[in-house]
Amino acid sequence: MATERLSADFWVRAYLKRLELNNIPAYITARGNAQAGAVLIKCATLDGRATLWQRSYDLASGARAWIVLRDGPEAEVDASIVKQRSFDPDLWVVEIESREGRTLLDEDGLHD
Repeated sequence: MATERLSADFWVRAYLKRLELNNIPAYITARGNAQAGAVLIKCATLDGRATLWQRSYDLASGARAWIVLRDGPEAEVDASIVKQRSFDPDLWVVEIESREGRTLLDEDGLHD
C-alpha cells in the first residue's frame, strides 16, 4: 500500500498547532514551497544559543528522523539558515522559543 506524504504547508501548520497546544511559542521565519519544500526547525533557548534541526532519511531503513544540523551560538545558527536558504529557496524555517529546548520533534507523528 503506497502512502502519500503530507504537503509541507500542511505539516508546518499542524506542527505549529501542536506547539501552540503545548504553550511553546513558534512562528514561520521563511515560507518555502507549499507542496514539497524541506523544513528546518530552529529552537532558540533565549540564552544566546540555538539548535537547528532538519529531517533526514536513513537510506538503509527508509525511515525519516530529525537530526541536528547545527548547534551553538544563535548568530551562527542563523548564518547556517541563510546559507541553507541560498542553496534551497523552497526551504521552510520554523523558529521555536523554548528555554528548555523543547521541540516536540521526538513525538509520534512528526516524521511524515
